[in-house]
Amino acid sequence: MVLAYLPSPSQGVWHLGPVPIRAYALCIIAGIFAALWLTRRRWAARGGEPDDIADIAVWAVPFGLLGGRLYHVITDPELYFGAGRQPIRALYVWDGGLGIPGAVALGAFGAWLGCRRRGIKLADFADVAAPGLVLAQAMGRWGNYFNQELFGGPTALPWKLLIDPAHRPPGYENIAFYHPTFLYESLWDLGVMALLLWIDRRHQVRHGRLFACYVLAYTAGRAWIEALRIDHANHFLGLRLNDWVSLALFLAAALYLFATRNRQGEADPSETKTGGTSARR
Repeated sequence: MVLAYLPSPSQGVWHLGPVPIRAYALCIIAGIFAALWLTRRRWAARGGEPDDIADIAVWAVPFGLLGGRLYHVITDPELYFGAGRQPIRALYVWDGGLGIPGAVALGAFGAWLGCRRRGIKLADFADVAAPGLVLAQAMGRWGNYFNQELFGGPTALPWKLLIDPAHRPPGYENIAFYHPTFLYESLWDLGVMALLLWIDRRHQVRHGRLFACYVLAYTAGRAWIEALRIDHANHFLGLRLNDWVSLALFLAAALYLFATRNRQGEADPSETKTGGTSARR
């Protein structure tokens, strides 16, 4: 008799007439709004106009969603293309499959476009947005819970996750309980958010250095969580492709922090108000 485990949701889609309401999409949307709320508060605390964040988000969010999907499809093309596959399913974002590296990379491009229109430095915006970004990731991971996907290997730990037979991968049909890697990553992301807020409050880092701290902390966690997962993934030299991407990003962030280690005590990046108008650096 199993005494302790995490049950999986009985369903991840609800219908309002002919319209499907998907839990995965709701988790992503909730994460986006939470990120915008936190980023607006942080930008306003630095003297910036809160409307700046909404204007930048108009560019960053769509590009981020597109980048996340492109990363997933490009790194796992065999899931959608080839004999017996349905290429149209590459467009089915609601089925899951948004790669964080792609979402951040293309989202950053969208943010750069928005920042140019508002006269704001991208590095300044990135520092303000980093805690909200990782908060969005923490909330969005719960979409994997509702889809019963991206879980880890079998486990007997008290917080094991029950996966329905229809969602178990080949070779694991008779195993019911797995590591809830969605929960591990969500909790790790919340810890990264708290760390970033503490670093910013204590040291007031600027010039993209707080964003680099986010990259360091997130990829460090992603490495050990990725090692637990048993979902389909392409491998290179014995490691999952996402592990190599995380390693490259970790090293890039570390090098950036080292190269900018002497940049201390910078002024606020936000606008300076003068006589009711704003002059941005």
